[in-house]
Amino acid sequence: MPAKAFSSTHPVVLIGAGNMGGAMLSGWLKSGVPGSAVIVVDPGPSPAMLATIKEAGATHLTALPADLKASVLFLAVKPQVMETVLPAVKSAVGSDTVVVSVAAGKTLGFLEKHLGKAAMVRAMPNTPAMVGRGVTGAFANSGVSDPQRERVHSLLRVSGPVEWVPAEADIDAVTALSGSGPAYVFYLVECMAEAGRKLGLQADLAMRLARETVAGAGELMHQSPDDASRLRENVTSPGGTTAAALAVLMAEDGMQPLFDAALAAARKRAEELAG
Repeated sequence: MPAKAFSSTHPVVLIGAGNMGGAMLSGWLKSGVPGSAVIVVDPGPSPAMLATIKEAGATHLTALPADLKASVLFLAVKPQVMETVLPAVKSAVGSDTVVVSVAAGKTLGFLEKHLGKAAMVRAMPNTPAMVGRGVTGAFANSGVSDPQRERVHSLLRVSGPVEWVPAEADIDAVTALSGSGPAYVFYLVECMAEAGRKLGLQADLAMRLARETVAGAGELMHQSPDDASRLRENVTSPGGTTAAALAVLMAEDGMQPLFDAALAAARKRAEELAG
């Protein structure tokens, strides 16, 4: 983390300290960004977030002063309120500022309409960022210099890998796949647990087994150099119980067409949020 890139005169300004903004802030502070270089703008952060800000020596404001210029202006507010928020933060965009938005569906064109021409990045992290195990897709416009991109990368990577995509439209697909993806996995756990209950297991036992199975499989995949298909094959004995289950899940009307439809619906919604 090039902490020297950030200081009280070249601050990281975080707009919004909810779940995602708060997770990013915690990661920045742990990775070496000095608290004195961080300004958090949020009208009502949680008591825990206020304590984190205070302990780190960061600054909490309910509104930006007109003379403040950000090194990185990090927009971590919901897309539905972005149009209300942007006019109030426009003054923080200077000639050396790079703007980073994590709002689903809000295009660079939308941001430029409210903030003017500037170096901008659209990023889509996901909620495992809260435990340092997220993944982020990002796209930079032509105004982003190499040092600015490095600055942004250093802030995003605190929560996990960062994948830069070649086209802005790819961010909607990233949103559908990894941005919304944790919810699909959580629902998978719910479905597995319910199926186990229907086989006669106690509901709480079925849920514990499902949770730990998915968590363990994820950790195995994280640590293994093998791709997902090889890991699946390693578990599947010919003619065995796993093969019987996969014959259902991998059938023509099984999981793949469901995921195709689900991700298409999520991408469509991201496009609709662009307005």
